[in-house]
Amino acid sequence: METEKDPHWLAEEEQHAWRVHLDVNKLLTHQLERDLQPFGLTMNDYEILVNLSESDDRRMRMSDLAAATLQSKSRLSHQITRMEKAGLVRRENCESDKRGLFAVLTEHGWKTMREVAPHHVASVRRHFIDLLPPDALKGLHDALTPVADHLRSLRGRG
Repeated sequence: METEKDPHWLAEEEQHAWRVHLDVNKLLTHQLERDLQPFGLTMNDYEILVNLSESDDRRMRMSDLAAATLQSKSRLSHQITRMEKAGLVRRENCESDKRGLFAVLTEHGWKTMREVAPHHVASVRRHFIDLLPPDALKGLHDALTPVADHLRSLRGRG
């Protein structure tokens, strides 16, 4: 096993791949955020709306939503408070677990999701999908799936 004193440095090609991944991740996220601004949403807001819109009864336990969005429970709570003030979501008590809470998509949130989704998809296409040939998309999917699987497997470990 390597130590900090004995790192296995990235080869030039590895370094280039890593750096372009970092650039694309930052730049694409920034552009998608900009494209959501006219709707008064952030990427975090949109991700929460998507998760709720795809859930049974358009509701999720706050703890499950925090896990799905990779946010701490505290950060998600602040985010949901902001979204409640905008009328996009509401909190409901969980009858089976008195300490538990649900985040629930409101009708206004559902309407907002339906309005924004086509614009967001167009933005994803314009700034990512349409810039890559179909075989590159499949290659990207095949290359990144093991990384995503590995990182998902680490989520429950401390």
